[in-house]
Amino acid sequence: MPKREVYSIEIAGIKRELPLFEIKPGLRIAILNILGDTELVQACARELSKKLKDVDYDILVTAEAKSIPLAYALSVETKKPYIILRKLYKPYMGDVIQAETLSITTGQPQVLILDEKDREAITGKKAVILDDVISTGSTLQGMRMILDKAGASVAGEAAILTEGDRAQWMHIHSLGHLPMFTG
Repeated sequence: MPKREVYSIEIAGIKRELPLFEIKPGLRIAILNILGDTELVQACARELSKKLKDVDYDILVTAEAKSIPLAYALSVETKKPYIILRKLYKPYMGDVIQAETLSITTGQPQVLILDEKDREAITGKKAVILDDVISTGSTLQGMRMILDKAGASVAGEAAILTEGDRAQWMHIHSLGHLPMFTG
């Protein structure tokens, strides 16, 4: 098997080699996969908690994906609760709120779902939307739509890394930026 090209990066004082994957002809992205990387997740949560210290918020919200361990670790650091927006409906979720997004990594539409229990917990609250990497912003948009429908407000947006058009993500509390690789 040929060796995959990587992008070297330092995040929160931790060095990682991110593999490059082609997501469409002529476009590759560096993939940050924090699942199982406890050292990196904890370091990122510590650094993001510092970046969020002046943000007035009640709760963290993320989508069901690789950002779940980050939401948990940041919740422990900040002593704020967190909510996971799910991707599949299950009957025990009750009366839900849904929004559709398009993920750059899957290239497919996906649904985000706020279940009844969490809907009650978030109504009237100020939330920080959290993701591992923000690239197109479609997941953020879906999370914003759900919060709006639930009667919650967005107090801030945070991610380990942003990707692509850096100027578009200047308002994001992040720990770094990834380029996109063309050619």
